[in-house]
Amino acid sequence: MTAAGWPEETADGPPALGGRWRRLLARAGGRLAALAGAEGERWVLWLPVAFGAGVSLYFGLRQEPVWWGGLAGVGGAVVLLLAVRRWFALAGVAMALLMVAAGFLVAQAHTVRMAAPVLTRSIAGATVTGRVMAVERRPGAVRITLREATVSRLAPEQTPAALRIRLSDRNPAPVPGSVVRLRATLLPPQAPAEPGAFDFQRRAWFMGLGGTGFATGAVEQVEAPPVTGWSTVAIAFERARGAIAERVAAAIGDPVEASVTTALLNGEEFGIPEATLDDFRNSGLAHLLSISGLHVGIAAGILFYVVRALLAAVPYIALRWPIKKIAALFGIVSALAYTLLVGAPLPTVRSVLMTGMVMGAIMLDRHPLSMRLVAFAGLVTIAMDPEGMLGPSFQMSFAAVVALIAAFERGSVRLAEWRRDAGWFGRGLFYVGGILLTSVVATLATLPFSLFHFQQIAFYGVLSNLIAIPITSFWVMPWSLIAYALLPFGLEAPALIAMNWGDRAVIWTAAFFGRLPWASLTVPAMPVAGFAALVAGGLWLCVWRRRWRWLGMLPILAGLASPMLVERPDVLVAGDGTVVAVRLPDGRLSASGKGGGRVTETWRERDGERTTADPWPVAGGWSEGERSLSCDALGCLYRLRGKMLALPRLPDSLDEDCGAADAVVTAAVARGCRAGVVVDRWALRHEGAHTLTVTAEGIKVETVRGLRGDRPWTGGR
Repeated sequence: MTAAGWPEETADGPPALGGRWRRLLARAGGRLAALAGAEGERWVLWLPVAFGAGVSLYFGLRQEPVWWGGLAGVGGAVVLLLAVRRWFALAGVAMALLMVAAGFLVAQAHTVRMAAPVLTRSIAGATVTGRVMAVERRPGAVRITLREATVSRLAPEQTPAALRIRLSDRNPAPVPGSVVRLRATLLPPQAPAEPGAFDFQRRAWFMGLGGTGFATGAVEQVEAPPVTGWSTVAIAFERARGAIAERVAAAIGDPVEASVTTALLNGEEFGIPEATLDDFRNSGLAHLLSISGLHVGIAAGILFYVVRALLAAVPYIALRWPIKKIAALFGIVSALAYTLLVGAPLPTVRSVLMTGMVMGAIMLDRHPLSMRLVAFAGLVTIAMDPEGMLGPSFQMSFAAVVALIAAFERGSVRLAEWRRDAGWFGRGLFYVGGILLTSVVATLATLPFSLFHFQQIAFYGVLSNLIAIPITSFWVMPWSLIAYALLPFGLEAPALIAMNWGDRAVIWTAAFFGRLPWASLTVPAMPVAGFAALVAGGLWLCVWRRRWRWLGMLPILAGLASPMLVERPDVLVAGDGTVVAVRLPDGRLSASGKGGGRVTETWRERDGERTTADPWPVAGGWSEGERSLSCDALGCLYRLRGKMLALPRLPDSLDEDCGAADAVVTAAVARGCRAGVVVDRWALRHEGAHTLTVTAEGIKVETVRGLRGDRPWTGGR
């Protein structure tokens, strides 16, 4: 040893130091192996996660992979698994790679399966004929979905498989299953409002929706052959939803209360006024309007207990028949019927899978609640709709269920002991505490997804759910089942009125909490990396049982902090160039006019702002610090950090702006413009919406196409 205490050097290096490191690494490896062995039964839960990672990998690509890419990945993973099957750890890694490749392949195959013509340009004054497959009743309008369509100005091979067209509500809505003819302006599915925003084009591709539009004339009924095949069932349930909406409107006079009651009965949220929706969002009760696990579980549970009680009331049946299993079968049937009636949205499909497996476990005398059950449901749901995994419905639904089961696994034994020793008053408190705990866990679990997708946090969600969930569970849903039973006989009015008393209390709860000061907080859009860290940390925290699960809190905290580290752009340009917004000194956006609609609303939401600033001045401007805006009849000049951005209104000023400005943004064609950054009609048509961020190094430009690349659903950009 040296005087300083370091190991002495030898001809072969410092073996003592190497030996120490080897011992430390061996000890750490042994500890890790012990932890891994102790969690042995939980490793299988990561297989659906790997499957979902493969789906995410596919959708994260900027270019469509070769057709054999997924097959090659699965084949290579299978070969690797066979080669290392004798070594447990390596076999586990190979299995995970196989699941990643399988998820990639399923997503790729689903994209090919959903391929259909999509509009790439607007078509005005087209004559459209098609069969009405869905009718959505909205305030002031009706929206219909047409299939088997023909368009006067499109060849059959260019005609989309489905079109969604908005009609005026001045005329009666067409009947589902009928064939109609109308004149309409058709539009391609809308591209993202800015890089990273919601991609409706992608969602429309996987919905089979090739275009949207609005009618410019009256709707004419056309004689057509009858419906055949599965469409007969779909149209029958669509007509049932319409009949339910009409019966509710006849029984309940208040349109707001009628719209909420209708949403709970047939899944149609379209008729709820925006102000009421805002109350539900701000109060944390929006999940009550979306038919999901809560509603399916309650409906199946009520029927399970009712059937079991009725069968138990007959001694001959109770003593000879497996009444519990028979009741579970009725629960499965009710869940399926309810799912079909509300249109089978993705959260409901997940819920009916979960409910079916819970009831199936009861029929097989197995424990009905487990993380493996959730894992299997997640795997099946992702395989059915890979793109749906990227949406908030799937993510928030599974996040809540996974977190609740993880909490149940940790505390079920102790809670059962407390409940067994409690009296009737203690059990009542136990129930209230259970609702409170459920609300807290579900709220915390869905918070990251609310931040990522909606940039919003509801602070009073726990309190509002503590009131609204018991009302929904013990009053609204039982009366809804009674109403379903009475609907075929035309006797549903009393049940609907009784159900509406509960709905009225829920609406009041949403309005009370949603309008309190600081009811909700909006934040800037979360970066994808921060969201990925949150998801990984949450899974780590919920899947494992040992103390190392708390390491998941590190990426969770990093992800929650990530929105505060994002620098929002200084200039945003809509995809068609009709709206441009610049950032004011107070951080808000000021747009170039009163138009923009959903585009400017998306910009505001992703900024985490509740309001937008006044539009640009026609003449004049403002100056504060390093930012200034000056406008005249020809256009505006935006100055920031020593850079000048020209925003011309008329092409006449392009020559002067191109010679003096660092960047030029115009909806016209700017051929030969000498500015360092040029955003003109051709750039917008090819690249989509743009954002510009001025830094000390220069002007950073991001585009929709640059972020998402060229995929089948991007429409050529």
